[in-house]
Amino acid sequence: MNCIEEYEKYIAKIGDRKSLYRSVERTFKVKKALYPGSHIDISASLVIPNVTYIDNYKGTIQFFNHINEIKNYINLNKEYPEECSIDFFGLDYNANVQIKKVDMLISQFAGFVGQATKKHLKKGGILLCNDSHGDATLAYLDDDYDFIGVVESNNAIITNGLEKYFKFTKERQIDVSLVLSKMKGPRYKYQPYNYIFMLK
Repeated sequence: MNCIEEYEKYIAKIGDRKSLYRSVERTFKVKKALYPGSHIDISASLVIPNVTYIDNYKGTIQFFNHINEIKNYINLNKEYPEECSIDFFGLDYNANVQIKKVDMLISQFAGFVGQATKKHLKKGGILLCNDSHGDATLAYLDDDYDFIGVVESNNAIITNGLEKYFKFTKERQIDVSLVLSKMKGPRYKYQPYNYIFMLK
């Protein structure tokens, strides 16, 4: 199996996130993104011209060893006019990676990305995350971020009525220590597909 076949098999398994990334890119004019804990989800590069991927998983490192094939595939299938720009670091995303600040952080099922890598996000930049591991909850409680929207399962971005999110069916406080220890998002009354935060 070549790297592109591996990617396509992976996307068939997890679902194609290209529409998610496209929706956010068009709304917030994203040109440069960082995707920590990406595994081999290169869908972001189909709609965002400049994406840096960080992942220390052995299989991901092997996948990105075929960077020329990956770039060829992206350039044939991308939705923007310029050449794609792809960088990869085979490191733990908590490591001190030297990159220029980006317009968006992507966090999908990869731990506390919004906390560990927000130093790479420019002011006014976007954190796109789900709450599988509690990343959205930590961003919601983080004074460095403003909660500005959610993405529904049809990839529609909602920016009003946000006060109903991060609430439980029965009113209680969010237990941060539990989120940190279990690395799992709480079960809120409303559970959107993804959350959007802006770095102040």
